[in-house]
Amino acid sequence: MPVDHIRYDILAQAALRGVVRTVLGDAAKKGLPGEHHFKITFSTTAPGVRLSERLRQQYPEAMTIILQHQFWDLLVNDDGFEVGLSFGGVPERLAVPYAAITAFYDPAVQFGFQFETVPAETVDESKPAPKTTEQPARLGNTRRLAAQPAKAEALPVPETPPPAPAAGPSGEVVRLDRFRKK
Repeated sequence: MPVDHIRYDILAQAALRGVVRTVLGDAAKKGLPGEHHFKITFSTTAPGVRLSERLRQQYPEAMTIILQHQFWDLLVNDDGFEVGLSFGGVPERLAVPYAAITAFYDPAVQFGFQFETVPAETVDESKPAPKTTEQPARLGNTRRLAAQPAKAEALPVPETPPPAPAAGPSGEVVRLDRFRKK
């Protein structure tokens, strides 16, 4: 079998992470349009991920966050994003490098994708956590109402990925390994 010296798999994942960067950047500048919202799953053990020790203990490997109504100070840069969320009524600040993201999904349009785990030798662990120089964008409903459930609660990550939604005009979840020769 020929050797892929170009590493199309890594290039494709970088392009898809660019999609995440673009939509988060737009949300930071303009807010979430219409019914769009994002479910983002990431590895809590990836280099550059910053979260409280309480959350790290609760989610030792991965966690899913939802950016919909109750999030604030979304900062987006070339390497990752930072966001304020409330977990069980406790405000937290998370920093997530794009390389740590394992899945992205927008339920409003049923569009999403999962990322493959990049081998350790391709990850630059010397790179620091994402730094932000932009002013935070105030987004979402930052009031905490007791009668309203928080939309930014972490979700358990299933051991097996959920089945892809039925293909249709609204989109399809595509796994990159489907295109790789085995």
